[in-house]
Amino acid sequence: MSANERKRENALRLVEDHIGRHLADSEKTGELRSAASFGKPLDFGDGYQETPEALRMGFKILRDAGFVPPEVELMQSIESLRQKLEGAPDAADAPSDRLRLSELRQKLAIQLEQLRGRASA
Repeated sequence: MSANERKRENALRLVEDHIGRHLADSEKTGELRSAASFGKPLDFGDGYQETPEALRMGFKILRDAGFVPPEVELMQSIESLRQKLEGAPDAADAPSDRLRLSELRQKLAIQLEQLRGRASA
């Protein structure tokens, strides 16, 4: 084992010990048992279970860092444009907006299909 590997292992051990101490303290004070979710399965409620397993970690990291996947941004753009068209279907720019909406939907379908392909590979 190299010196860097030993350093890393020691650092991880220190972090684990620190976390362990905090958990033990929380258990002693009853803080853990008083949590509403204590003893219940975690409810991510954010599509985690619906996300292909191969993509979950990457998407979670993005979400936790405040970023959304490009597909989600695309879905948001589609919804925004759809609402604009719904609110003013006869506006002067409605024909070009309808075309743009169609293009965005096609782009999203392609990206989702590519994700499915990567997830199953």
